[in-house]
Amino acid sequence: MNNFIDLRSDTVTKPTLEMRAAMASADVGDDVFLDDPTVNHLQERAAEIFQKQAALFVPSGTMGNQIAINVHTHPGQEVITEGHAHIFEFEMAAMAAISGVLARPIPAPEGILDWERIRTAIRPKIYYRAQTGLIALENTHNMAGGTLYSKEQIDDICAHAHSAGLPVHLDGARIFNASAALNTDVASLTQNCDSVMFCLSKGLAAPVGSMLAGSREFIDRARSVRKMLGGGMRQVGVLAAAGLIALEKMPPRLPEDHQNARLMADLLNEIPSLDVEPEKVRTNILMVGVVRTGLDSERMAAALKEKGVLVSLLDSARIRLVTHNDVSRDQIRQAASIVKRVLGEICR
Repeated sequence: MNNFIDLRSDTVTKPTLEMRAAMASADVGDDVFLDDPTVNHLQERAAEIFQKQAALFVPSGTMGNQIAINVHTHPGQEVITEGHAHIFEFEMAAMAAISGVLARPIPAPEGILDWERIRTAIRPKIYYRAQTGLIALENTHNMAGGTLYSKEQIDDICAHAHSAGLPVHLDGARIFNASAALNTDVASLTQNCDSVMFCLSKGLAAPVGSMLAGSREFIDRARSVRKMLGGGMRQVGVLAAAGLIALEKMPPRLPEDHQNARLMADLLNEIPSLDVEPEKVRTNILMVGVVRTGLDSERMAAALKEKGVLVSLLDSARIRLVTHNDVSRDQIRQAASIVKRVLGEICR
């Protein structure tokens, strides 16, 4: 789809030329035997950057989240999470299928939980009630439009959770976007979380892979669960090499994606039939309501595709646009112009 302006997700990014060169020349070994030097270096750098004791390279963010849930919980427990969190909406009930635990989704404004909402969802310690085993946060929050937890909000939740004897896992698939938007380093944002997963293959533009970080004991157990799930990847340094470039060099350019998302929001806000809230665009995700166009989101997306713009569907009333390394500022302007032209043709 090289001729399209692809705004479906930042997962569509292609590896950079530097990544491709690093992949071609990567020093590799058997990672199941712990002797792939490139994977080991990536894991060490991730742990260092996040100021955690250890880190683990995993094939996907979903696997990273599910490994964390498995390590932190026991069958029969519940996991408190926001009502539209990725681990609840888009991970195929994996926590139930793999770990025997139940999600306890709690709706929150703009996807951001606070301790009071969490506190009221914690099960009382009665033998005939399922017990809360884990609190899972998401930063940035995908389905809420890239909304953010501040460091203070995360620290407050973690402090109360730990006082209650509960671990906190952070689905930080786009934590570097949060870091850029808040002008706070990722280590500070995640320092009190017991574990954090982040993706290399979204805004950081690596072709494959995510990282899971936490204590050394947690990662030792996580490695065993990864193997059980089929995540023994052998000579995977060819992918870890791209991950290293992503980790070291791509975070500083993320503000450009945020600026492009806000530009797109401002341009689309000029179209009367669209529902856009530019002031809420903090990172690289933009939600657009299409009801007043007279089209549902599926018809809207199909019409845009015919003109060379790809978007994703949230529900019948909304589309999602995500900016990333492979979409330029000029293409943002072009895409907005196409949206205006398409609606002009259909709604006249």
